[in-house]
Amino acid sequence: MAGYIVRRFFYLIIQVFVLLTLMFVLFRLVPGDPASLILGGNASQDEVDRLRHAMGLDKSILLQYVDYLANLLRGNLGDSISYNLPVLQVISGRIWPTVQLMLVSIIIAITVGIPAGIISGLRPRAFSSRSLLLIWIGFLAVPNFWLGLLLVQLFSVELNWLPAIGYGSALALVMPAIAISARLIALIARMTRTAMMEVLHEDFIRTAEAKGIPGWKVVIKHALRPALPPVITMIGLQAGYLLGGSVVVENLFSYPGMGQLLLSAQSMRDYSLMQGITIFFVGSFLVINLFVDLLYGRIDPRIRYD
Repeated sequence: MAGYIVRRFFYLIIQVFVLLTLMFVLFRLVPGDPASLILGGNASQDEVDRLRHAMGLDKSILLQYVDYLANLLRGNLGDSISYNLPVLQVISGRIWPTVQLMLVSIIIAITVGIPAGIISGLRPRAFSSRSLLLIWIGFLAVPNFWLGLLLVQLFSVELNWLPAIGYGSALALVMPAIAISARLIALIARMTRTAMMEVLHEDFIRTAEAKGIPGWKVVIKHALRPALPPVITMIGLQAGYLLGGSVVVENLFSYPGMGQLLLSAQSMRDYSLMQGITIFFVGSFLVINLFVDLLYGRIDPRIRYD
């Protein structure tokens, strides 16, 4: 296990380095000049040139990249030109709201998706199972921003049950979390259904049933555990979708998280802030997938790490 963790950590460092390089180049290719945006249209060319020099934008992309990596190794993500503060200070206040939203979304998806998949997998030809399949297809087809608009119209405008925007209360998390988790609910339920249908035909399940073990115990204790690894894999792979979906949903609900901050930084061509936020998203995705890989061995004893 220790050797596997070391190897995965080494690969993670390589992945982060490659992604940071791609991110740096792509951000520099975005049209627009940050210095001109900061000073406004009335600034003279001399003023723009002085600010570009102060920001290091007059250097070649290669030199900017070397400076960026050197600062990154020292834990310095640079200064935000739109907030006039260190990037770490800007994003530190936005990380926890996004983490909260992601955790609530994943909890909702798991608590709804896995039971729905189990029920559907036990009786795949039943009317209830086919109805659930139609609901899942609908969840997969509906964009999260459109679902968010429907939720606002129903629960905020019509029923006045939930706040349409804001942050600070548990109720403010409900609609954004549902909008983000809907697609994941459908994927978890569909994957659980397929896995359960396969596992229930295994010999060890027939043996458990022949011993007179109650049906619910056969499902929960003997069938569910070997059915979970593919479900967990899918959840890990969908972590990127959840993080990407938070960008749209946070702006829709005026939720003060990293997604809203990213669009604000993009509109101001705030390279340092965009890179800091992207590092957070990339790091979160890679760490989640590492955690998922390590969780396999705890769930399925047949999996071993050499």
